Amino acid sequence: MTNFAAALQQRGERLRDAKPQPARAGRLVRMVGLTLEAVGLGVAIGSRCLVSMRGGRYIEAEVVGFSEERVFLMPTEKFDGLQPGARVIPVQRSTRIQVGPELLGRVIDGSGRPLDGKGPLGCRDTIDFEGPTINPLQRKPISEVLDVGIRAINAALTVGRGQRLGLFAGSGVGKSMLLGMMTRFTEAEVVVVGLVGERGREVKEFIEQVLDEEGLRRAVVIASPADDAPLMRLRAAALASRIAEYFRDEGKQVLLLMDSLTRYAQAQREIALAVGEPPATKGYPPSVFAKLPALVERAGNDATGRGSVTAFYTVLTEGDDLQDPVADSARAILDGHVVLSRVLADEGHYPAIDIEASISRAMPNVVSEAHMKLMQRLKQLYSRYQQSRDLISVGAYVAGADPETDEAIRMLPYIRAFLRQGLRDSVSFEDSVKQLQQMLIGEVI
Repeated sequence: MTNFAAALQQRGERLRDAKPQPARAGRLVRMVGLTLEAVGLGVAIGSRCLVSMRGGRYIEAEVVGFSEERVFLMPTEKFDGLQPGARVIPVQRSTRIQVGPELLGRVIDGSGRPLDGKGPLGCRDTIDFEGPTINPLQRKPISEVLDVGIRAINAALTVGRGQRLGLFAGSGVGKSMLLGMMTRFTEAEVVVVGLVGERGREVKEFIEQVLDEEGLRRAVVIASPADDAPLMRLRAAALASRIAEYFRDEGKQVLLLMDSLTRYAQAQREIALAVGEPPATKGYPPSVFAKLPALVERAGNDATGRGSVTAFYTVLTEGDDLQDPVADSARAILDGHVVLSRVLADEGHYPAIDIEASISRAMPNVVSEAHMKLMQRLKQLYSRYQQSRDLISVGAYVAGADPETDEAIRMLPYIRAFLRQGLRDSVSFEDSVKQLQQMLIGEVI
């Protein structure tokens, strides 16, 4: 038995000292749409490869599926010049990303390369692209208020540190402006902005006009516009979450803003359909609804309680349909949702937050009972007016028919003024609660 143990140990030492064998190269046999099919590769899902191009160039691709001996790859960038039989070479290295305070004020793409023309990042540290997950039972509970500087959210939809919320909005109702306000006003040491699948023009406008120089100073922007390959869009969202996790592990209070979760889901849909996964819910394959919680669950408090990632994910409700599959799935996995109303936006009411349709599930854990009563009274008055709005508009409601409705009509101008806010006006959490109480004085004490 002793000889067997000694022989086993000797074999183990030989294996440790052995040099890794070069990976076997494969060849390209088929290309359909964005999907590349190769044979002769012994690689796992998620592995990265280099595909030879005409003129001696290479493009990077990632393994996204396989069928018997065929491997399906998805390129991470635009490509032309591919030829039948092109060599496919596995990349034998772990994916690491540059991190550190040098990232603040920079704009990078989904692979971590600079987009802002300011030269190399110059980061001293690197971390694995795939980070460890935190045991949910070890996370610190949400117990502290996060001041976002927006009166309607602070007062009626209070956010807790480590909370994950969805910002549900159609096109053109002011979600980018709201994100910019939160970037400038929120009490966070680091802001990580992920612009996934947006128009290239909007990326530049968001950085220069909405975020501006003041907001960019403490922010990291990861941008992957709509014309990027779907795999690059997925990587941009994952990279934004990973960078936020890094700063959280350093003990920082991080605000993660991702615009948008819908474009992330659409990128995964493109990949899944390309490799043959059948569509399920309104054209979305099942893998889309598996990817969403895997991304969202990375935000939150850490195990020590020193750092946190508070996340806002925008969800594009096409046609203002809140029953869209992605919107419906996002509502189920997030800790609350802020709904922007097109009706309010058309009336010039900004931010166009519909407090009647919005909710913060962590609010009862971070505010006082008196504050909760004020919030409930505000929603009651606003909701009562909305219920009778049609009757009031056509003059069918008679004053005195219902005291609660009369009170809602009287208070509506004050409520609307309270919920409005200028783009450059910041209102602290304490002032928001104080102004809410002053507005409702005599209603609830």
